[in-house]
Amino acid sequence: MELKKIKIGIVGAGVWGETHASIYKEHLFADLVSICDKNEERARAIAEKYGIKEVYTDYREMAEKSDIDAVAIVTPDFLHADIAVEFANHGKAMLIEKPLATTKEDIARICEAVKKNGVRCMVDLHNRWNPPFNKAKQEVESGKLGTPYTAYIRHSDIKWVATDMLSWSAKSSILWFLGSHSLDTLRWMFDDDVKRVYSVKKTGILKKLGVDTPDIFLTTIEFNKGGVAQMENGWITPNGNTNVNDFKFSILCTEGMISLDLSSHNLIHEVTEERAYTPDILVSNYVFDRCKGLSYESIRDFVDRLVDGKEFRVTLEDARKTALAIIAINESAETGMPVEVEY
Repeated sequence: MELKKIKIGIVGAGVWGETHASIYKEHLFADLVSICDKNEERARAIAEKYGIKEVYTDYREMAEKSDIDAVAIVTPDFLHADIAVEFANHGKAMLIEKPLATTKEDIARICEAVKKNGVRCMVDLHNRWNPPFNKAKQEVESGKLGTPYTAYIRHSDIKWVATDMLSWSAKSSILWFLGSHSLDTLRWMFDDDVKRVYSVKKTGILKKLGVDTPDIFLTTIEFNKGGVAQMENGWITPNGNTNVNDFKFSILCTEGMISLDLSSHNLIHEVTEERAYTPDILVSNYVFDRCKGLSYESIRDFVDRLVDGKEFRVTLEDARKTALAIIAINESAETGMPVEVEY
């Protein structure tokens, strides 16, 4: 029996929009129908490369006219809400790049539209597909290490990401860009909701480089069941780092612990006359010309779950609570005081 293909559209034709296009193009049960971007030239370039028939410059027109089952919203984080509400009102399933949204009002608007229209929605908090983290979750979940007690996670980027890679970094922060992944990971590992946060931020280095956004956030997180975690997110790791990401994690349970080092690992190391380099074998790597990185697997899994009807591995409620906790962290960093997370 031939399974029905999921007809998909993409809003946002940047680097990650093209990543989505490449995944849907190779997925056996995805039919990539349309793409939308205010920059028509950029949208048409991706459309031509991946054989996308429909190109739009207005997402409202795309929602109205394009015969799609689902849409991937791949825009800057602060632009998700209007697009998501529009497509929800047109009955489309959605994959929203993290975070869900960056204000309480926008989070509520999206969740209300999803519920009212009975559509499915997943947010791409893709670290759950990261093999070392997924293995750590399995070990913690088995119970043989006891109960999660404390944890530390550092997920930072080199300066280049804020100064060159993202044109909109000054309108966001490392807390939204990587902190969303970090906090979702901690909630997942502890299997618990955040109760209270206290955060300190530092500003100055990126400002001198022309990007008006905080350099780093250092955050203490308390969970409802008593667990405590430290979370570090920065955009100021030196550009000479061998890996774009500075990514470390440890979790101490009552009867054991697990530690991960995903940035300066010893699995593969490359040295030329100019530099030392740690090639990416986890995030966006390829095996025999097929993308196999963790950030690809989550997108592929979105289609899989639309096909088999099973629950998304990151629920909308997961994404909602993570975004609200990030807002509380931002508030704490601004006021210098601990903040209770309001759900």
